[in-house]
Amino acid sequence: MSVKAQVVRKTVEVKGTPLSYLEAGRPDAPPLLLLHGTFWSRVWQPVLPSLAREFRCLALDFPGFGCSEGELDVESANIPSLARVVEDAADALGLNDFAVAAHDIGGGVAQHLAAYSGRVTRLVLVNAVMFDSWPVPAVARFRDPILRADTSPEDLLAARTESMQLMTERHLGADEVDDYVSPWRSPARARSWMAMAGAADPRYTLDLLPALAAASVPTRLVWGRDDDFQKVSFARRYAAEIPSSDLVEVAGKHIPMEDSPEEIAAAMLDHLLGG
Repeated sequence: MSVKAQVVRKTVEVKGTPLSYLEAGRPDAPPLLLLHGTFWSRVWQPVLPSLAREFRCLALDFPGFGCSEGELDVESANIPSLARVVEDAADALGLNDFAVAAHDIGGGVAQHLAAYSGRVTRLVLVNAVMFDSWPVPAVARFRDPILRADTSPEDLLAARTESMQLMTERHLGADEVDDYVSPWRSPARARSWMAMAGAADPRYTLDLLPALAAASVPTRLVWGRDDDFQKVSFARRYAAEIPSSDLVEVAGKHIPMEDSPEEIAAAMLDHLLGG
């Protein structure tokens, strides 16, 4: 069966804002929320069909990202604020407890949820921010409000297009790159991306470490070992220092779902099913 036949895009209203998400799997299967960071739900598309054999997969777009409405500013784009969005979305979708998989800055949101919400049953972090691994220089520079004001949507789109080939080990075709960067043709979504970059602050992942360790949510890190942005050394440290966590390394870079989808899906399912 094709990916398009298995994965459906839907919308849920969250506090008055229509948020988009990709759904795959049986409605009565255990729920798995999938979170993005500086990309959007598109990063999960290669593994959703495999995950959907066991889970009701819900890959959410944050406000002002992907296909969601709304717009983030720096105050609403920080880790605690985005964690509240996820909890509100879970409420709107009728979810109580749920597993979470997260990528990039979404991993910081997921760690916040695991530490404080009491709702996360199992956690998967894929090339995610942690400790003081972030923001990387290309993101950190947008903490400057003058730079954000002076960067046009066209400039951001060009930069995101150029950077896409650094994100995967395999060469992305022109149509794939265009698909990935398509949201940033919208000025509101370009501003939301810059707001997330402007709000990037490692204190959010450093300050939650005691609560995260105490919560001891079963966690698997699945990592593209050749990522130049979120280094595998941070994942190895996390697996060594945070209780109930382990690490599976795969071939790939920052979006390893594009490089090793079968290996990532298998590692995720093994953990999420209690392996």
